[in-house]
Amino acid sequence: MALKKNRTNNTAAAKTVPPHCVGNPNFDPSKAFADTENYEKALRALNEDSDFDKAIRTWFGIPDEDDYVYHAVASVTLRQAQRAVEVAREKGLCLWYDGVLGEGVNTPPPSSSDISAYTSLFLPSLSPSSTLKSFSSNARKSSVRGLVASHLASKRSSAITPPKSKKPPPNPYLDVWMWSCRVLNWCGPVPDQKLKGHHLLPVLMHHFGCAVPSHEALGIVKILAEDGNGKEKKKRKVVDVGSGNGYWSWMLRQGYGVDTVAVDNGQSEWRVHYLPSETINLSGTDYIASVADHKDIIMMLVYPVVGGAMSGTLEGSFTRDLMAAYKGDTVVVVGTQNHNGYTGFRDMTFDEYMEKEQKQNGWVKAVQIPLPSFAGKDEAMYVYHRVEA
Repeated sequence: MALKKNRTNNTAAAKTVPPHCVGNPNFDPSKAFADTENYEKALRALNEDSDFDKAIRTWFGIPDEDDYVYHAVASVTLRQAQRAVEVAREKGLCLWYDGVLGEGVNTPPPSSSDISAYTSLFLPSLSPSSTLKSFSSNARKSSVRGLVASHLASKRSSAITPPKSKKPPPNPYLDVWMWSCRVLNWCGPVPDQKLKGHHLLPVLMHHFGCAVPSHEALGIVKILAEDGNGKEKKKRKVVDVGSGNGYWSWMLRQGYGVDTVAVDNGQSEWRVHYLPSETINLSGTDYIASVADHKDIIMMLVYPVVGGAMSGTLEGSFTRDLMAAYKGDTVVVVGTQNHNGYTGFRDMTFDEYMEKEQKQNGWVKAVQIPLPSFAGKDEAMYVYHRVEA
């Protein structure tokens, strides 16, 4: 998904290398991740006071008078996003599951225990597959939790199992996401989840990206990069095409030791950049064409754009053109796993596209795992290998 150009805050001429954080020229991701005291302070603002405004300002060092407008699915300031949290239940901004249990059937909000059980699916210290089984077996019949569990179980498949971790690398996006589930009464996607949003989402997208990386997802990419798809072991580069603000590449590099190349053509504007000076400003197809022998690289697409008339491109051309240009054997894609048309294609999911248009080219699915999904969304990570005939 492409964020809107930030009309309100982009009055100055665009810089070749954007700052790490608009509004705080001193923000440095390396220092921020290492400053555990400040991070704990930000988490307390969230978990004890539900003060999203204060938490973001604390961790990113944004001054109180800052009134930056975040443009994405909506246009909001930090204070407006905070207010939307405070009135979410009163104003009906948490009605994610209306009608999912049947027409005319009252759908109560998920319990705090159901929400906690859902977010625990993504704890690095637990086995995702085992935790999902527990999430399902402890769900009441004809409940939202039961629908979520059966939906996620029906989609999940993985031939790769990264190890659990009791001391994982810090992942602020995951922590903020877990808090958002609690305050927005969200316990996961149901089949054909209706696409809805909340005022928090533009802020989260600008500061962290369009999708939350889980320990399992990052661990799978690490294994792919180290194991060479079952061939002679040699580390492989991961080319993050359409890297956006670089959060996924940053996490892979700093937390998991994966050699990544961030590539983005800069069509979207971000408040925060994790790799501003290292991001290669090219289209994905131009970058692929510039690498003479790219067969050993892994291509990763996080939230590939749909495109269409409004963007001056053909719908689905971003993904199709990259798949045509790429001559390697491993593709990682992060996007929706339902038909809300939010990533890649308007009318099909990535796995449906691969089955319909790429199966004859030897592509076989190795992984489809759920990702931490923001309220009203249904995200997954796919891995495909090209198998030689």
